[in-house]
Amino acid sequence: MVSSNPLFRGTWTAKKFQATVINDIWPEVLFFSLVAMMVVLVDRFADKNLGISNQLLTVLGTVLGLVISFRTSSAYERYQDGRKMWTNIITASRNLAQQIWVHVPVDRTGKGTAANTTTLQNVIEKKSMVNLVLAYAVSVKHFLRGERGVYYEDLYPLISFLPRYANGEKGPDSEKLPLWHDDDEHDHRPVDTPATELGRETSPSSHGTRHDGFDPEKALPQVASERPLKPARNPPETTLFDYIPLFRLFRWIVRAVSRRARARPARRTKRKAYADVVESHIPLEIILVLSNYTAWCMRNGLLQPAIATGVTTNLTVLQDTVSNLERICNTPLPFAYQAHLRMSLWLYLLFLPFQIYNAFGYVTIPGTAFASFLLLGFLEIGQEIENPFNYDLNDLDLDHFCITIQRELHLITAHPCPNPSDFLFSTLNQPFAPSDRRNAKELTDNDSVYRLPNETGVEPGLASLRRTLVKGWKDVDTLTRK
Repeated sequence: MVSSNPLFRGTWTAKKFQATVINDIWPEVLFFSLVAMMVVLVDRFADKNLGISNQLLTVLGTVLGLVISFRTSSAYERYQDGRKMWTNIITASRNLAQQIWVHVPVDRTGKGTAANTTTLQNVIEKKSMVNLVLAYAVSVKHFLRGERGVYYEDLYPLISFLPRYANGEKGPDSEKLPLWHDDDEHDHRPVDTPATELGRETSPSSHGTRHDGFDPEKALPQVASERPLKPARNPPETTLFDYIPLFRLFRWIVRAVSRRARARPARRTKRKAYADVVESHIPLEIILVLSNYTAWCMRNGLLQPAIATGVTTNLTVLQDTVSNLERICNTPLPFAYQAHLRMSLWLYLLFLPFQIYNAFGYVTIPGTAFASFLLLGFLEIGQEIENPFNYDLNDLDLDHFCITIQRELHLITAHPCPNPSDFLFSTLNQPFAPSDRRNAKELTDNDSVYRLPNETGVEPGLASLRRTLVKGWKDVDTLTRK
């Protein structure tokens, strides 16, 4: 995700240049500028006036401006919806982790089948469920980026303990659970290749550690994997085609020719009933595990009905959110609309120099360049932010969202949920300040009945306590005003 003022903050690099749309539109801007230059040179040196009436400019310019404005606004609305959905994921994950960690009891005496576990086992159980909440957010990130499967450095360590087969720890592939029916078969590790500690790929193409040495996956569990884990962040490599889009045409021609040369007449075969690769919906699988845990807690009386309702509500929010994100990701603007809008804009810019030359003369060249830069830029921006879940510099920083959730969940589980009486009645707590600056230990050690300090003739007890609270309000209201 691009920081504020990316071109003027920090050291300028060519990568920051990609945060703009200049590298995508400059060939078109150059083309229309050359058309304007041709109009000017023909008039000056060939004595041919190519100027035409500007009535078409007025009519089409207004309509085209409104359409481009609608295109950009609709794309930005999708961008904002994506950010709102991730805010919902962060909020629901925080609430769900808090409810599991605080409200599911550790002491389960008299709780039926759940009473046979130890305190350590119960804490491990709750912490594992909180880790699954983080795994859900990470799986949504990979799901939106079209990265299938579970074998990633930031996802696999969080869910590796989940069951893999329908009948026990081992079994045939036909009994493998949907979660582990993942991506391409050719990515499997050879049998004679040992698993590494984290199962990470050791090839130079791995992007697990960033160029500045920052590796957030170091905070995750270190679990051996039977397959090499893919990088948590695997953006496409920047090539010359990203800076000079004209070369993409030559690349397409070369690929088309080579594909035609390699093509051979294929023998007609019978169509298979099912695809070779079975893809699982990883976020849905994790939600099912969390829902099953909630149902188990309710059956054993570990959750009060009101808290169980809150847990179910947060699980529903997570499930609804991924559906909305999928809608944003998989519902682009219709191609016919985009193609018609771009062709209309090209025709408008093509005839623009002919319409403004009689009024502007040589200024037609920079005027056409600026107009094409302005209109084509807005059109390209709308196309770029339409799907804000990829690795473009203007896309949402999904990795940052997942790391934020990870920090907050560890913050929640860092609290051991002690008995409030263990920390309330200490010398560091002055509950009635500023009207009464005695600490809680002094208030409870001297007498069980509250008495106003340094005042006589005041009846002790609840009336004295109320008098102190009112006096505290007056003191705060006076001391905090200038």
